[in-house]
Amino acid sequence: MRFVILAILIGFPTLEGALLWHFAAGPHGHAAWVLAWLAFSAIAGIVLIKQARFSLVSRLAQALSQGTFSIAALVDSFRTVIAGLLLIFPGFISDLMALLILLIPIREPALVRSSHGTASMSGGARGFRRDASEGNVIEGDFRRE
Repeated sequence: MRFVILAILIGFPTLEGALLWHFAAGPHGHAAWVLAWLAFSAIAGIVLIKQARFSLVSRLAQALSQGTFSIAALVDSFRTVIAGLLLIFPGFISDLMALLILLIPIREPALVRSSHGTASMSGGARGFRRDASEGNVIEGDFRRE
């Protein structure tokens, strides 16, 4: 297992470097285009990471103000940060992996616990919450004497 991890840690950057060298110095390669691509992808990665931070804060604040907690906001932000880090890493393979991470859709939490203890579909994309209409609500007045 250690050798597999070591091979990945050594092989991936080596493969990225060889592919960059092939595109930059090959028979039809243009180093200026490769440098422009690397600069563009690094800037895009930095922008994605900053956007993920602000998006997470606003989505969680909105969900918490409604009395819910959205795990989808955390997962989406984590995906965006990983894709941003892959875009910052120089290379075409890591950029392709970042695009795949961003384009593959995630499923929202399908089941939400209701107040009766059974699973229901009532939270959906908004997160986990309890519906007050399904629970036992006791209405009345309270006076302290």
